[in-house]
Amino acid sequence: MSLVKAKELLSAADKANTSVIAYICIDYNMVASVIKAAEITKKPAIVMLLPEHVTLNKTADFEGFAAMVMKLAEKASVPIALHLDHSFDENEVRRAIDAGFTSVMFDASKDSLEENIRRTKAVVEYAHAKGVSVEAELGSVGLAKDQDNEKTDFYTKPESVKKFCESTGVDSLAIAIGNAHGDYPFPPKLDLARLDEINAITDVPLVLHGGSGIPDDQLAEAFSRGINKFNYGTDVLRCYDQAIRRYHEEHQPATSLDALGIAEAVQKAMTEFIVKKMELCKLEA
Repeated sequence: MSLVKAKELLSAADKANTSVIAYICIDYNMVASVIKAAEITKKPAIVMLLPEHVTLNKTADFEGFAAMVMKLAEKASVPIALHLDHSFDENEVRRAIDAGFTSVMFDASKDSLEENIRRTKAVVEYAHAKGVSVEAELGSVGLAKDQDNEKTDFYTKPESVKKFCESTGVDSLAIAIGNAHGDYPFPPKLDLARLDEINAITDVPLVLHGGSGIPDDQLAEAFSRGINKFNYGTDVLRCYDQAIRRYHEEHQPATSLDALGIAEAVQKAMTEFIVKKMELCKLEA
């Protein structure tokens, strides 16, 4: 089947009181692993690309990455969406939309509420004209290494949610409720009461970033209380890294031809890893 909009998957997840899981990917090995795991578990999935993996790490470009995911999604037996994660730049977002991404995140959360609304609304207008879903952020999902998840000033303020969603027309909203990006020094504790309050204010599907390191029992509870998209990145990248390191350790002394086996080893390890995480999603494809 062809790529689907993330909005469609999140709407289905909302009705089922669960969350679709979105995975950070940087290359074919990761995308193929996500789709294979989705097919094994018979669940939908979202493939995500971070802009800096294009602009800084040079792992792909927007157009080439989108074309690859489109081809793999066409052969898939389950729904797959393609999402641009955490972009702070309108031109970057437009480029991803034009490349074929079916969903984008535009993050102006560091701006004032009014400026966040103004900039996000303009992105929504461009994206919706192209049939693309838009995710935004309210509050600030900071860095786990700085313990930003414990800074309540960063948390999403429920009283701002209604105005933001109605003024911008966003399709989903990333919120800060004790979550942060990267490795947590110790397990976080999500503010589920705040989540309940936000979920009661808006019908817009809610998104949880900084998923690596949040205990599964908290995730399951958050999914049942309004989180409909769950971003998973740090642990996924770690799995990739460990698979390559393990492969090299097992092939000593190494020869140049040993490199040909890396892709298969990575895909096997990542597929097994992702299949286990997919159990948290209660939505059947």
